[in-house]
Amino acid sequence: MARKVRRFSGGVYDLALHVVWCPKYRRPVLDGRVATRLDELIRQKADERGWEIIALEVMPDHVHLSVRHDPKSSASYVANQFKGFTSRVLRSEFPHLKSRMPTLWSSSYLAVSAGAVSAATVEKYINTQWERPGKKEEGRS
Repeated sequence: MARKVRRFSGGVYDLALHVVWCPKYRRPVLDGRVATRLDELIRQKADERGWEIIALEVMPDHVHLSVRHDPKSSASYVANQFKGFTSRVLRSEFPHLKSRMPTLWSSSYLAVSAGAVSAATVEKYINTQWERPGKKEEGRS
């Protein structure tokens, strides 16, 4: 994919992030209608902010998103815009997400400059999302 440089009054930029986040305790709740609606909501938020989705994959227990964003938006702002908006809407539209979980998303996320993340880094982040602070489950590695 060719790089797309954008201009604004103060300069030129080409900023992209790879963002990964998981449901609380890495529960596999992102399937069927929930996954379809989550995809729609992520695209809606990106359009609203003027961000470009490069790639999006919703898995049952995590979300991968590559997105181009403006220079005024920090990585934490980008991640939290997607997480906050989608949590609020999904939990109102799908009551089982409210009754089974204290919050939809884990409080953490992985945000890496696009092109700088290895598959091993992403896998390590995803594989540790089942852990509860101070508690290890048996049988997981």
